[in-house]
Amino acid sequence: MIELLAKLLLKDTSDSKDPAVRRGYGRISCIVGIVLNIILFAGKYMAGMLSRSVAVMADSFNNLSDAGSSVITLVGFQMAGKKADLEHPFGHGRVEYLSGLIVSAMILVMGVELLRTSVKKIIHPETVDTSLVAFVVLIAAICVKLYMASYNRKIGKKINSAAMKATAADSLSDVVATSVVFLSMLITKFTGRNVDGICGVLVALFILQTGYGAAKDTLSPLLGQAPRPELVEQIDQIVMSHGQIVGMHDLIVHDYGPGRCMISLHAEVPGDGGIYEMHDLIDSIERELKEKLDCDAVIHMDPINVNDAEVAGMKQKVSDIITAENDRMSIHDFRMIKGPTHTNVVFDIVLPGDCKMSDEEAKRWVSELMEKNFENVYAIVNVDHDYTR
Repeated sequence: MIELLAKLLLKDTSDSKDPAVRRGYGRISCIVGIVLNIILFAGKYMAGMLSRSVAVMADSFNNLSDAGSSVITLVGFQMAGKKADLEHPFGHGRVEYLSGLIVSAMILVMGVELLRTSVKKIIHPETVDTSLVAFVVLIAAICVKLYMASYNRKIGKKINSAAMKATAADSLSDVVATSVVFLSMLITKFTGRNVDGICGVLVALFILQTGYGAAKDTLSPLLGQAPRPELVEQIDQIVMSHGQIVGMHDLIVHDYGPGRCMISLHAEVPGDGGIYEMHDLIDSIERELKEKLDCDAVIHMDPINVNDAEVAGMKQKVSDIITAENDRMSIHDFRMIKGPTHTNVVFDIVLPGDCKMSDEEAKRWVSELMEKNFENVYAIVNVDHDYTR
């Protein structure tokens, strides 16, 4: 249904990265979600009133909160689609992450409220009427929510939307919640045991877990998460496919919302290459990254000595020593300065993101390794951090 509406209402649905297409898909999905959730709320509320089931009643208000979540997501899509302005030169794309975070918060609040109500029902149980109407409504609700989870997940992947993925997770949690409520009514009908409150607690715990997961997924890009390994590999392949590029390091990916990505990196080039030729090469790589990955790129050019066998040999030895201690570390920008009494080796060491050493501790550690393995060779070390893992 979503794809049919998209074809009828949107001019072009082929380019899912187009802000207008993303906004259109988001708008359609949210409006359909609002309508379906309101219908489910009305049906479940009536069934809960007739059966006097706290689990069914709580499940109905969960659908009402879902309708509110869809409204928030809809507003988030609209605001995220606003063009860049003087105050926000990188656009408003992160608003979409904020809307997803608000949806996650609403899931958590609903879980806490349901947990509180269910505990009360365990302490003070009430008779549950297992009427046919309640069963029919719950079965219909499970089918509708399965459909909503399916299309939200599909659209979320299609347009790479954290908010839509959070909504899909919410819909899936509703399927489980309603299934547990349905199961509790079956147990009550055929055994006479009132497990309404216990099932309500189980539903609440599942909703809380789902809300936590959704909040984590939407909060991470706001805090500045590491880029996807596939993206890092694609960037590396594009940059290193140019023969004159000797190495790449200091890659940083800046996420300003879906479809709004900036990257910066250092590219090592031969020090004896022509400055204009190397500059033209860097410009070409930046354009290629833009065309293939839709990322604005800024590349710093690092000239290095590639023709000195002694320097290359020493670099390899130092690299081997360091990676033998920790294979997730690497070095770059290596230079040798030979004097009458000793030799200085100058290089940058890259620490992995989860390294526990401070910069000063890392420098001392490298110096001790050099003293242990070489005579009259001293390290002048600059510490970098790997922001891709």
